[in-house]
Amino acid sequence: MDNRDPRRNDWVEDAKSEVSGMAKGGMDHPSTKPVLAGAAIGALAGALLPVISLPVGAVVGAGFAFYNRIKK
Repeated sequence: MDNRDPRRNDWVEDAKSEVSGMAKGGMDHPSTKPVLAGAAIGALAGALLPVISLPVGAVVGAGFAFYNRIKK
């Protein structure tokens, strides 16, 4: 009996294919620019907020933008 949630597997597969497409397509891929913009916004927030640093802000911003691109 398989108790795994099928939606989770779809989400993981969507993320894998999106990352692969971004790696192959570079700046021409439709997700690359929004994810980079999210990273820039996160880095700016990291620079302005004393609680988080620039790299942490960039990773969180990029992750949030990436998640918004692949969720359905």
